[in-house]
Amino acid sequence: MSKFAILAIVSLAMTLPLFPQGDLSYRNPVHESSHHESPRIENPPQKSRDIPQVAVEDSAIIYPESMQEELSDLLRTWQLDMSKVDTTCERGENVVFHDSVYVNRLYCIPTVMELSYNQVVRSYIDMYTVRRREQVSYMLTLGQYYFPMFEAALDRHGLPLELKHLPVIESALNPLAVSRAGATGLWQFMLRTAKGYNLEINSLVDERRDPYKSTEAAVLYLKDLYTIYGDWNLVIAAYNCGPGNVNKAIARSGGSRDYWAIYHQLPRETRGYVPAFIAANYVMNHHADHNICPVHFPESTLTALDTVHVNKEIHLEQIAGVLGVSIDELRRLNPQFKKDIVPGNYKPYALVLPSEIMYAFIDQTDSIMNFDRSRYFTHRTLTLDGGGIAGATEEIIYRVRSGDNLSTIARRNGTTVSALKSMNNLRSDRLRIGQQLIVGHRVVEVQQVAQVSPGGKTTTVNTYYRVKKGDTLGEIARRNNVLVSQLQSWNGLRSTRIGIGDQLIVKQEEVPAEEDKADEKETILSNYLEGQIRRAEESGSLSPEMEFEMKEVRGN
Repeated sequence: MSKFAILAIVSLAMTLPLFPQGDLSYRNPVHESSHHESPRIENPPQKSRDIPQVAVEDSAIIYPESMQEELSDLLRTWQLDMSKVDTTCERGENVVFHDSVYVNRLYCIPTVMELSYNQVVRSYIDMYTVRRREQVSYMLTLGQYYFPMFEAALDRHGLPLELKHLPVIESALNPLAVSRAGATGLWQFMLRTAKGYNLEINSLVDERRDPYKSTEAAVLYLKDLYTIYGDWNLVIAAYNCGPGNVNKAIARSGGSRDYWAIYHQLPRETRGYVPAFIAANYVMNHHADHNICPVHFPESTLTALDTVHVNKEIHLEQIAGVLGVSIDELRRLNPQFKKDIVPGNYKPYALVLPSEIMYAFIDQTDSIMNFDRSRYFTHRTLTLDGGGIAGATEEIIYRVRSGDNLSTIARRNGTTVSALKSMNNLRSDRLRIGQQLIVGHRVVEVQQVAQVSPGGKTTTVNTYYRVKKGDTLGEIARRNNVLVSQLQSWNGLRSTRIGIGDQLIVKQEEVPAEEDKADEKETILSNYLEGQIRRAEESGSLSPEMEFEMKEVRGN
């Protein structure tokens, strides 16, 4: 055979796809669900210049945790009402295509990211289209809510929009997801990384679970990682296992910065992460080709939303109780509030509500805040030694509106009709619009300051109150069970005029000075020692140490 013939054969061989040895037809690495029929194979093999030149196989794939969740558990944490779901969208069994079809479809997705294909990617595609068909159907519907939010943040920072599919493998689009390592939320932030990107995490709030704020933080993190690596596959790997592990894999591979070249040097849990991401992009773009479609929820499930800033403490069940909205819907829209409490007294927080109830929330804010308040907020502001509430109280006033009656007002404010009548001296149930009713009492903010008297024997403890809008000296005196003349005397007032923000003494108490208490303790101790010494003397067992103590106590 001539040299030219040999060269021609070698050249031809180099242009053929380099897949693993054996038949290129479908080989399913995962078991199909029993309720699916045998898959059909469509599209015969065809050539593609973009089939990868390096064959990558891995028989020890560890699927991400989100892919190991039971669908029933996901539905519960997704907080979806299954009773109203139309699940008739399954149009048939799965359709299996030849490798070259997957290669061409991935290559044709318009993106700057490299979505290459190999048998590891194939195993994830099979997993999504066979074992996880139902989960994909639900995630397609959830994506209608989350993906526009993700895309807006990615576009704002100039990142590839295909990164919106990262939470599909990170959390299965579950904002309440918590990994075994403690990573939390849609984007699976660890606590330290989250705080590094200004996400608030405390006993009541975890902004890793906030879809908006966690998305912004994740996009900034991805942007920073791209500055380090300049390769999106390495960025995605580093997002999962941290830059340190990726750097080690690069070093062990002789400095290669190709993800597929360092694949086997990465932690086992991370190796399948990029293939899973590529497969997620495939299935989200070509789900219809595999007879998978979104489940159909009622329109109310994915309704229009608005945001309001809350600057007072409020419980989600208070909103549900007054406005008649489902508590599950409020939790689904506001997963960052771990205990259903918006701690608005600390700082303003964004609350997401369906647009249809936004105006009702604004109009009835006072009623919502007061609804059954003593049930949801039991922490005492101040306590005395005996456990009672210290300080004065003030009345909570409600102005009657059109359509109100005593029954609805009592229910909104966590009280009874008889209590309302008693507090307001009402003889009948008749109300008039604009009428002011006392609906409860709250503890007012007070401050206690001690002053030692000139003689040093007693201490005067002053309790202060800061004047608020609508306060009068008479009302302040009545709330604190003192006379107006006493308030005037304590505060040096010549009239009853007071201003908002004024700090008034509303109570004065005389207590023994600390020196008196110290003298009293010293007397008790001396008497005790004297008794001990006297008994030792009588029994003849006085030790040198006790003899010294006796001289100290008796002063000789």
